[in-house]
Amino acid sequence: MKTTINQNRRQKAAILSGAALLIMTISAFFSYGYVHGSIASGDGITTLKNIQLSGSLFELGIIGWIVIILMDLLVSWGFYVYLKPIHQGYAIAAGWLRLLYTVMLATAVSHLVMANNTAGEASFNGSVDITASKVMASFASFESIWSAALIIFGLHLMAVGFAAWKSKHIPKIISSLVMAAGVSYILVHLMYRALPQFEGVTMLLETILMAPMLIGELGFGIWLLVKGRKVTSAD
Repeated sequence: MKTTINQNRRQKAAILSGAALLIMTISAFFSYGYVHGSIASGDGITTLKNIQLSGSLFELGIIGWIVIILMDLLVSWGFYVYLKPIHQGYAIAAGWLRLLYTVMLATAVSHLVMANNTAGEASFNGSVDITASKVMASFASFESIWSAALIIFGLHLMAVGFAAWKSKHIPKIISSLVMAAGVSYILVHLMYRALPQFEGVTMLLETILMAPMLIGELGFGIWLLVKGRKVTSAD
């Protein structure tokens, strides 16, 4: 009876985690790929004006980030439940690392909320330069905190990949891609933080590694939806 309950929990965890990862991917493309790319600029005045002219879009982007945070919490639970029968130690590490990453992401997103509030309260009777500087400081804090969080995220993926490697049912190509994604996140964002003078090289490396970074976790999510939910044995 207990075995059946645990199997049902794993199947539900596989479905919910896979669905959450797909929702998260779509939200990330919208909030970061489209909204952030449209609003953020290297110039403070331009960024401030972009927020003021596209306030609704920027707020939708923040809502998208909130969706991502909620999905991350669901994935933290789902991965732990699914991976625990395979390797409890890696499952615990993966769960806690994902939770830590999610807390850091939420902290980073709070700075986007601050930027939105600053832009909304700005009065052009005052100093536009000061307001623009505050907005840019909020964007810089978002980028810095999220970059640090992505190092933790990479460690999380490494733990997931190690656990998946020990499974008889998860294909080795899936676990290898997850681990490759983890290494990519760690390498790129360590370089951003430790070697800022080589930002151009790091950006090129990030572009090259974008495929494994995206395919790794998303591939595991698709596998969970298609195959993982059918697994009935302990591993």
